[in-house]
Amino acid sequence: MSQIEDLKHHFRQCPSISNVEAQAIYKIRALPRRICDLELQGYEFKKEWKTDPTGQRYRRYTVTKWGDE
Repeated sequence: MSQIEDLKHHFRQCPSISNVEAQAIYKIRALPRRICDLELQGYEFKKEWKTDPTGQRYRRYTVTKWGDE
């Protein structure tokens, strides 16, 4: 399965993902690039900066519009 297919499958189960989750679960090292690839297919995302309990900032991507399937 390609990284794009992995993300599409993930978003069917859970509407959001962070870079750490993408790396740990799917071995995706360039999540912003894959999100851009999905946007080119018509997907839209809410991109939020969050802070974890240790104070580390990270970005969470949430699907707001599904692309062409």
